[in-house]
Amino acid sequence: MSVVPPSRLAKLTKLRCNIFQTVYNPTGIRTGAKYLRARLRGPAMMSYYPPTLNISRVARMYPELELVDEDEEQRLQDIEDRKKRGKGAPKKAKTKEDGRRNQRRK
Repeated sequence: MSVVPPSRLAKLTKLRCNIFQTVYNPTGIRTGAKYLRARLRGPAMMSYYPPTLNISRVARMYPELELVDEDEEQRLQDIEDRKKRGKGAPKKAKTKEDGRRNQRRK
């Protein structure tokens, strides 16, 4: 039997990588190619669950139905009640000076 020199084996491996379009990695360092070649999991996970329907989306799609989202109506009513009691969100600052003035009050 004849012994094949390592340099010739390396050339053969490099040529094989060129032909089959794989990465030539003679030192065997980690490249992450295994994970990059793997199929993406996101689309499979998204197709596993059926699409969720919510009333607000259906109401926007079909305005002629005049659907009312009771949860949203209740939320808006609660916000209005809080504002009447003075517990609502503070007004947004129009300028930097307004923002500084609001911070000093706290």
